[in-house]
Order: sequence, then C-alpha cells, then structure tokens
Amino acid sequence: MTTKNKEPVLLIIQLSGGNDFMNTVIPFTSGVYFDNRPLVGIPENKMIPFTENLAFHPCAKSLKNLYEKGKVAIIQGIGYENSSRSHFRAMDIWHTCEPNHVATEGWLAKVIREIDPNSSNPVTAVNFGRGLPRALAAPGVIATSVGDLDNYGLMSEIEKEEEKIEDLEMFKRMYTPALGSGIVMDYLGETGRTVLTGADILAEAPINYSSTIEYSNNPIAKSLRDVARVHFAGLGTRIFYTNHAGYDHHAQEVPNHARLLTELTDAISDFMDDLDEHNASEEITILVFTEFGRRVKDNGSGTDHGSGGGAFIIGENVKGGLYSEYPSLNPSDWLYGEDLQHTIDFRGIYGTILQQWMGIDPHDIIGGDFEQISPFNKTLIR
Repeated sequence: MTTKNKEPVLLIIQLSGGNDFMNTVIPFTSGVYFDNRPLVGIPENKMIPFTENLAFHPCAKSLKNLYEKGKVAIIQGIGYENSSRSHFRAMDIWHTCEPNHVATEGWLAKVIREIDPNSSNPVTAVNFGRGLPRALAAPGVIATSVGDLDNYGLMSEIEKEEEKIEDLEMFKRMYTPALGSGIVMDYLGETGRTVLTGADILAEAPINYSSTIEYSNNPIAKSLRDVARVHFAGLGTRIFYTNHAGYDHHAQEVPNHARLLTELTDAISDFMDDLDEHNASEEITILVFTEFGRRVKDNGSGTDHGSGGGAFIIGENVKGGLYSEYPSLNPSDWLYGEDLQHTIDFRGIYGTILQQWMGIDPHDIIGGDFEQISPFNKTLIR
C-alpha cells in the first residue's frame, strides 16, 4: 500500500561512542550473558521482557512501548567484516560506506545530490549539532548545520558568523588526520561557508510552532524538538541528522547508560507524539545507529569496544519486530575470542531505507548490493 501526498523524510540519530547493544536488547535467558557481565549485567528482575528470550533495558520503557505498538524494527547484529575498534575509523566507515579505504564523500551527501542535484534548497539536509557529520559532506553538496534553533535565534550576526567559522574549523580538525589537509581544504574551499548558509532559513521555523508535547531539557530532546519544528515549517528538508553522545562506557557504565537510554527513548517517544499531534507521522522514518557494539565480557567497571551491535528503524509505517539474527553467544563463535559477530551488513540496512523508503537506487551510494530487510508496512514512494 502506498500514499502519494507527501515526500518521505529520513531522520538519523547517531549514538556516539558505541552503544552497548547487549545491555539495550538483553539475551536474558543466556547464562553466558550473566557469567560474563558480573558488574554491568542487568538483574533479571529489573529487565523488561518482550519475547521469550529478549528484554529491554529497564530505562528503555519508552522504546518498549513503541515496540508494542509495532513501530520499532530492531536490527540485530549489525556491522561489517573486520570491524574496526577505533571510534574515528569505525564511524567514518558508517559515514562513507567504505570499510577498505578512506573515502571523500559521505553516503548521505550522495543522497542529497540525488534529491537536489542543483543545490537549489540549502536545507534539503539539516544537522542539529556542532560541526558537520562526514555523512553529509561531499564537494559541491550543500547541507546546513545549526547548534540549536533557540540559541541561534538569539545570536547577533557577528555571533552567527563566528559559530559558522568554528563549525568549519571543527570539521577541519576532525577529518584532516584521515583525509589529509589537501582534501579537507579543497572541500572547504569549494563548498565553503555555503554548507551552513541555510541556518538563517531555519531560524524562522519556530515562529509558528505550537505543541502540547513537553520535551525534556537535554541535548537529544532539544534536537528532536528542533527537527519537529523545522519539519512542520514545510521547508522541504528530506534528511535530518543529530547526535546523542556519551556511549563510550569503559567505566561507570551502569549509571551512565541508564541515563542515556532514558534521555534517548523518552525523546524519541515525545517526538513521535509530536508528529502524531501534527498529523505528520507518516512521512518520517527514524534510523538509530552506533559505530560498534561492546565486548561480551565486562572489564570490572564498564565494557570495551566490540562489534555485532544493533540499530533501530522507527516510524508510523514501520513493521515492528526483530530483524536479522542476534549474534551467537557461543564463545567459539566470537570475533577475536571476545566480540559478537555481526549477522547483517549495515550497508544492507542503508540500502533498505534508500530503496524502500526514499525511492532511491542504493547501489552507487552504498557501494554494491547487500542483503536487505522488509521493515515497512507501507511507503510514500510515488
């Protein structure tokens, strides 16, 4: 079944640091889980079971509620061959779909080029947060980035210009080590400050926004409220991007992961309610991803970088449920003797969203043909 009155929109939520998938979607019937996680393991009486074998973290109640409504597809064991344990390299691979060498174009920048080949709309893609994600960056491709709408609206022109310069400098510092100064400077020189020119357009978005939804006062909630305000303003944005940081839990994982999952899942739930209130829930699909999972065994205070993580596709048109296979918990199957093996390639999930949701041929964007899933009940593709 298809509907034809609106354009499909994609919202990406990046969980930076490496979310612990085993403590988010917990294999609670496995003794291996409890044996290897004496410190960070969630007590069984606090988990929220949702199948015979899996349970949500107790601070992911809002996600469980959305799952019960059929709006959450859980992608188990997402990753790629020879998973990198480096934050920078692993995230770069997710941003460019290129695990074998350093690429110069982000995967979403290629999508922007497909949607708006003449760069006629500077807010076709919008990032909420400082800097510009590599996923949105490519020479000649325009994307807009703004810290948050409320603060931006209060800035003087001089302050706005200073923030733009700081964001571009942040991009340069982040990516020069991997790409080299020549490529980065060529990108900034060619595209220049035009990558951020749409911020002034976005500043008008909150003027007519009204909602009964009360978002929490934390960065991810503020960002998703900004996404809602821009989307409701009808500016033609097709890709939204935002970041929820802090998931690198080598130590103090138990309290910190609980806080982050509460912030994240409550914010997504409020955002979904806001969409419903504004009759806008059918045109947005959310992808939540992280650069890698964590190791099976805890380190006495947290967990170290691993693989075989998880992702979520969330939306009104999503066919909720479990997709791919939960990585084997048999120690003989572990990568490097300590990591979960991936069971589906992340590029197949990107391909799924591009082809089935956005109506875009994914082959050249993701670099090949990869196994897809079928997570949608209906789409907006014309």
